[in-house]
Amino acid sequence: MISSGETKSKVDLLDACRTLSNKHYDLYATGGTHKFLAENGIASTAVNWPDEDGDHNVLQMIANKQFDLVINIPKNSSKRELENDYKIRRGAIDFNIPLFTNARLASAFINAFCTKSMDDIKIKAWDEYK
Repeated sequence: MISSGETKSKVDLLDACRTLSNKHYDLYATGGTHKFLAENGIASTAVNWPDEDGDHNVLQMIANKQFDLVINIPKNSSKRELENDYKIRRGAIDFNIPLFTNARLASAFINAFCTKSMDDIKIKAWDEYK
């Protein structure tokens, strides 16, 4: 589930979202992010903010563990934005769903997750790291 905040964060996450889509992961996004992804040729399912009614309320979906990862980047400091973002982040933590609040870190994780295999990862003894 992606709620990518302001335009810069949306752009920072675009390649990562495209990679996930190309790997056939289902993407869920809040309104502005859903629209941005669609404008850039990436399919996603729109979800409602915590304070909105509807079948795809993000908090209910988090509680039902319908997401494997939550990316929530705050857009501004308005009361509604802060309250909704807090509820999304709190829900992810409460239901033990990995959470990213930084677009560059989320992109790096997604890139590694989608391009590395277990054979690429070498296990080392603690003292081998320098």
